[in-house]
Amino acid sequence: MAQSTTNGTADPGILTATELDSIRRPLRGARLLPGRAYHDEAIHEWERRNILSSDWVIVGRADEAPDPGTYFTTELDGEPLLVVRGRDDQLRAFFNVCQHRGTAVVEEQCGKAVRFQCPYHAWIYDLEGKLVRAKHTEDLEDFSLETYGLDTVRLETWQGFVFLNLDPDAAPLAVQLGDLADHVARFDFAALKRIRAITYDVAANWKFVAENYSECYHCPGLHPQLNKLTPYDLGEEYDTNGAWQGGWMELAEGVETMALDGGLGSRRGRPAMPGMTAEDERRIDYCVVWPTTFLSIHPDYLLVHRLIPDGPSRTKIICEFLFPESTMAAPDFDPSDAIAFWDLTNSQDWHVCELQQRGTRSRSWVAGRYSNLEDAVHFFDVMVADRYAGESFASARAARERDGIPPPISTSNGNGNGSGQAGQSRTGARRKATAKASAEA
Repeated sequence: MAQSTTNGTADPGILTATELDSIRRPLRGARLLPGRAYHDEAIHEWERRNILSSDWVIVGRADEAPDPGTYFTTELDGEPLLVVRGRDDQLRAFFNVCQHRGTAVVEEQCGKAVRFQCPYHAWIYDLEGKLVRAKHTEDLEDFSLETYGLDTVRLETWQGFVFLNLDPDAAPLAVQLGDLADHVARFDFAALKRIRAITYDVAANWKFVAENYSECYHCPGLHPQLNKLTPYDLGEEYDTNGAWQGGWMELAEGVETMALDGGLGSRRGRPAMPGMTAEDERRIDYCVVWPTTFLSIHPDYLLVHRLIPDGPSRTKIICEFLFPESTMAAPDFDPSDAIAFWDLTNSQDWHVCELQQRGTRSRSWVAGRYSNLEDAVHFFDVMVADRYAGESFASARAARERDGIPPPISTSNGNGNGSGQAGQSRTGARRKATAKASAEA
């Protein structure tokens, strides 16, 4: 799970004890995060220091630097970073900052190099970040090439994704992922290739975007195309353990995937991704990988959303479409129907997130209440509140046990192994049964 704050204690400037308690109550008695959690500059700065700078964050794909000498540049919490594959075929990450006068060593977004030369005074670094040449430093006191290499950043990979962590003391990535690795172990996402990426600039706080992704309560009114393919009240939440949450939505009869092809949801002959079971082919899995990545697992492709917060009221969102290479090699391969579907759906979501950002600034708005279809939103907010309190947040499983929520109604996680990872139902029947049991009690 994610790590606690820098000093392991709550920051009294974030939320009050009363506010934290109101968020972390069981769903039916809880309230949403208060408005300043989405608007206050000081809270955003706290999130930068204690979430974006101390948790593992996805910044790209390993195949963006496939061969020795290939590299790409990125940013995390405003820090300029360089990811490069060394001569030993290992990926490494460095601050993209020359140790002389602080100039960016690499200007290009991606490329291939045998070494890196600072464009200012020509200090030269090898692919492993070591300083190998710095002219006119031979007679300096207490100076050596060995001690002035590029500063390293912790890097780990999982399923083809590159995770970086700016905290040198953070626990390994596996601790943060929890049982997500087991949940998708049947897939080989590392073998997928990106066919398209769309970047959006959204005038909304990153947490509004994550909350929106976590529920389909809004789907009938906002997403008629989506709701036709996956009815909003058919699916379940997973009983997760680790820094992630998720669930699945059931495809309607005759629908094969999420695609804008006359509303039919056809795969147009695209085969299922390797690892898909018959059960998987009737579902779309949605996973929030803390803190800022969404994985939407379709029968024939993987959709990835990466959020890059830009202050409390803006979020850059990179939406990527990944397919198996064998699918992309087909002469009639055409992903435009899937891309068009999600570009439309994204635009619908971003619009209401922006309206929410504007509306919650009003003095008239106070932290609202959750509907009984928003348990996943509540759990995301509890993760945030736990971090605000200076704690490593509880897993979904532990949180549900703490709140007295009924156990899962099924035990399949989509691969038929009975691992007990399926969670609470989104269906109306489940809600009615829960309400009836409560009334009888």
